[in-house]
Amino acid sequence: MKVIHLSVECFPVAKVGGLADVVGALPKYLRNLGVDASLIMPFYDRKFTQEQEFDLVAEGTFFQGSNPLTYEVLKEKTDILGFPLYLIRIVNLLDRAEIYCYPDEAEQWIAFQHACLHYLKVNNIQPDIIHCHDHHVGLIPFLTKHSTEFNVFASVKTVFTVHNGQYQGWMNWNKGIILPGFDTWKWGLLDWGGLINPLATAIKCCDAYTTVSEGYLTELYQEANGLQDLFFDERGKSTGIVNGIDVAYWDPAIDRLIPSNYQKETVEEGKYRNKLAITKEYQLDPELPLISYIGRFAAEKGADLLAEIVNLVYDQHDGQVNIFILGSGDELIQEQISQLKSAYQKHLAVYFGYNEQLAHQLYAASDMLLMPSRVEPCGLNQLYALKYGTIPVVRKIGGLKDTVIDLSEDGYGFVFDEVDAREAALALDRAIGACLNKDILKLLRQRAMELDFSWDRSASKYIELYNQLLK
Repeated sequence: MKVIHLSVECFPVAKVGGLADVVGALPKYLRNLGVDASLIMPFYDRKFTQEQEFDLVAEGTFFQGSNPLTYEVLKEKTDILGFPLYLIRIVNLLDRAEIYCYPDEAEQWIAFQHACLHYLKVNNIQPDIIHCHDHHVGLIPFLTKHSTEFNVFASVKTVFTVHNGQYQGWMNWNKGIILPGFDTWKWGLLDWGGLINPLATAIKCCDAYTTVSEGYLTELYQEANGLQDLFFDERGKSTGIVNGIDVAYWDPAIDRLIPSNYQKETVEEGKYRNKLAITKEYQLDPELPLISYIGRFAAEKGADLLAEIVNLVYDQHDGQVNIFILGSGDELIQEQISQLKSAYQKHLAVYFGYNEQLAHQLYAASDMLLMPSRVEPCGLNQLYALKYGTIPVVRKIGGLKDTVIDLSEDGYGFVFDEVDAREAALALDRAIGACLNKDILKLLRQRAMELDFSWDRSASKYIELYNQLLK
């Protein structure tokens, strides 16, 4: 079975969020299970592409409207990611340093999708499955079925994974002229509310769509930034599959980014050694419980509640707890956190920005991880935390409710219902109480580290879906 993944993010090539982590792992685990899986993504002028060596495997030219575009296909030489990686480079369009936020983003993603299909067609590459990730490649299921240029792929099955349904890639109909030629009788498949909507198009045209958790799938029927009726109407071809984690990279027993490795049998000693290292560096008390927040400063993540949550927790526990905040994003939220740092110097550490090594160190050192999300299609942070014996304190939403069971239900975490700072603080209060009881903490850590959220399990479910489509 030949499966080609299409995405604009992949860790470690180019990452903004969880999409990159998924795409950087799933093809590798599919290959481990016997699937011929590979990835095509845009070229970015970043550290990864500067350090790796590539072979030029193809070149081509197509017209985007009346504008001729020449592309190169570069293959990473060593399969360092565990699967074949192909990059599409187009000068001044798909060769930039950043992934998002350019004013001609619509032209970028249309060109990327056009180049992908042109490359496959000209080189007689016929996959069994084209697996598309998020709206940036949402036009592919339409083009393979209804483009006059690419009808050679009409029989190829398309799978579309919704990583976040809030972002849909809307563009005005004046962009329609730069699409590959298509059957104009089918224009309605591109349209949603008078705009070209790539996410809506993908859901209409793909052979199957997946979400990154079962909980998020049902939530999309209720709220999906205007597409909830479409998701519900097309539910017959939907599947919720919880993301996995790459245990070759996220495993405290072998993690090269943490000071002290450990496994389930040595979790108490191992986590304490890691806590000693990070509290020494950031001048915190190693004998106090350590709560971490790792993520973007965005309302979607509930980060606008952080300042109030921190104040409530410190008031409740008279400062006898450490909190570490790692992230970046909204400037107002960042300013609120800066003010907290001034108020709680002895017990609060802050790092603004993204630091991969520090994230690993925090998962290894922390007692608890806070995720007060408003929206969380799957969430990977709670899965990393569980792997490292760190107890998640999460809002009951999306993939968080699928993967975290409250201690009161014989589980291994702490769950609260509403997007509310007081509810989050109460859940943290329960978690702190548990962490101060060595017997309960040991039980929670053992339960957490026994869980299997590896990609092996999730990849197997994707293979089942592929096989169903091919039958």
